[in-house]
Amino acid sequence: DEATDPNISEENWECIQRFCDQVNADSEGPSLAPRLLAHKIQSPQEMEALHALTVLETCVNNCGEKFHNEIAKFRFLNELIKVLSPKYYGTWSSEKVKSRVTEVIFSWTVWFPQEVKIRDAYQMLKKQGIVKEDPKLPEDKILPPPSPRPQNSIFDMDEEKSKLLARLLKSNHSEDLQAANRLIKSMMKEEQEKSAKVSRRVNTVSEVSENVKRMDELLESYKRQELPKSDHETLQNVFQRCEKLRPLLFRLASETVDDDEALGK
Repeated sequence: DEATDPNISEENWECIQRFCDQVNADSEGPSLAPRLLAHKIQSPQEMEALHALTVLETCVNNCGEKFHNEIAKFRFLNELIKVLSPKYYGTWSSEKVKSRVTEVIFSWTVWFPQEVKIRDAYQMLKKQGIVKEDPKLPEDKILPPPSPRPQNSIFDMDEEKSKLLARLLKSNHSEDLQAANRLIKSMMKEEQEKSAKVSRRVNTVSEVSENVKRMDELLESYKRQELPKSDHETLQNVFQRCEKLRPLLFRLASETVDDDEALGK
């Protein structure tokens, strides 16, 4: 309730982080959280729905595979579709909320290509004319940013900005303090986006390495004619997973041109 409070205009990142922590700590968290969030996303109060979508995106980025499995089920996807469908809540949901829900589902088709139900749900929305065209996703919208780090970490990011921020915070003028607040938010957003990209890259490179290693082992056995027939399907599955990871790896490489070490990996 605190994380999705419709009376606040800015995200309460402390509450959102606590919610994510609770999802991870509770064995039933990944199955309960989507139901709670679906109820909030369907709220007639626009701000409550938008906050709930931010919480959902942050959970996707912080709560792991069990949570991903839950949101990829038709049971949950149908709750999101109700927000868009004129048969349900689409007639009174705000355009801003509907646009954000569309962005969320579309972004999942990009980042979870293995989840057939998500793709099917999105294609159904297009077929029914509820979604006219794919939304254009800015880079920082592909996956939600991680919860922000403690505020003192932003002082290490940019020397010029840090000096300006220190000067503004010492001021007694309300305009300067407001400017400092805006600068903090801007610097935190940059840090969140950078962390999200690094996290995506590290996780993907790790998954690629594991799959390629496994495929090499299976192929070696196959060449020696020592691969049991029962493992032929495993080899095919690993190959298909590598094929799906390939375009994602290319995309990450194109994002990583300014970091030679990461690009080398």
